[in-house]
Amino acid sequence: MKRLISIFSSVLVLAVGIVAVGPPVAGTVAAQDAGASPAGAAGQPSEKAVERSRKTVELLDNVFKQTIVMVTDKYVHDDDDFPAGSAAVLLFKKLSDSSDNTFRLIDATGDPYESDNVAKDEFEKQGIKQLKAGEKSVDEVVMQDGRAYLRALTAVPVVLDKCVMCHPHYEDAKPGEPIGAISYTVPIE
Repeated sequence: MKRLISIFSSVLVLAVGIVAVGPPVAGTVAAQDAGASPAGAAGQPSEKAVERSRKTVELLDNVFKQTIVMVTDKYVHDDDDFPAGSAAVLLFKKLSDSSDNTFRLIDATGDPYESDNVAKDEFEKQGIKQLKAGEKSVDEVVMQDGRAYLRALTAVPVVLDKCVMCHPHYEDAKPGEPIGAISYTVPIE
């Protein structure tokens, strides 16, 4: 258990550093910025700023998912072990509470492990539908309190047989089918 907490603490430090500095990799997801002003006009972020935030989400998504898989593979051996998904929920809460970023693990099956891990707003509800229809990720630019944010959802499929120890209802999931999503809200700078 101490090693598990140590690993997630290290990921927390890495993730906070990545969010502060920005990622060095490229990637894109489908934008849903209906009705936005031209780039940079009327308080709207430029496309370059939006793309930087997309890259941040892509990098964080890779770090988070690889960590969950690694922890599950190396430290979860039976159903009495602390699930890596539960550790991720705690990590996301700590990150969200200590920054302008929000991260949440949400269910896409209709049978969440924790009752709080469900889509809470229209973006998450519609995003889950799009992920279940085959999209790997969805995003949109929103304005909150005069500040621009990128909201994004990325699919979480079952990737290890061990996942069904805590989630027996995932046993029938088809390869690549999203059983959950990570919800991101990151500032656009």
